Amino acid sequence: MTSTIELTTAWVRACAVSDLEPGWGEVALIGARQVALIRVAEQEVYAVDHHDPHTSAPVMARGIVGSRGDRPTIASPLHKQVYDLGTGECFTDPALSLRTYRTRVVGGMLEVELDG
Repeated sequence: MTSTIELTTAWVRACAVSDLEPGWGEVALIGARQVALIRVAEQEVYAVDHHDPHTSAPVMARGIVGSRGDRPTIASPLHKQVYDLGTGECFTDPALSLRTYRTRVVGGMLEVELDG
C-alpha cells in the first residue's frame, strides 16, 4: 500500500512593504514562527528564519545585510556567519544553512509563503 502525503502552503500577509526600511531587518511573528524580513530594494524582500542556525538565538533580523557579488546576504550578529538570503546557504560554514521562505508583494503588502 502506498500513501501520499500532501504538503500544503499558504501565503500569509506580513506587513506593508513600505513599513520595511531598505538594508535593515525586522522580525515578524507569522503564525507561530519568528521570521526575519529583509528589504534590500524597492520590491525585493527576503524572509528567513529569525533563529541563528549556529546558536538558535532569535537574532537574525538584527544581522548585517550585505552581498557577495550579486547575491544578497545576511551575517549573523553573533558569530558573523554569512548566509545567502535567497537560498540560505552559509558561505562561511557549509554545515550550516538558514531556512528561507518565498515572498511576494501584492498591492503593496508583503506576503510570506509558509508550509502547512
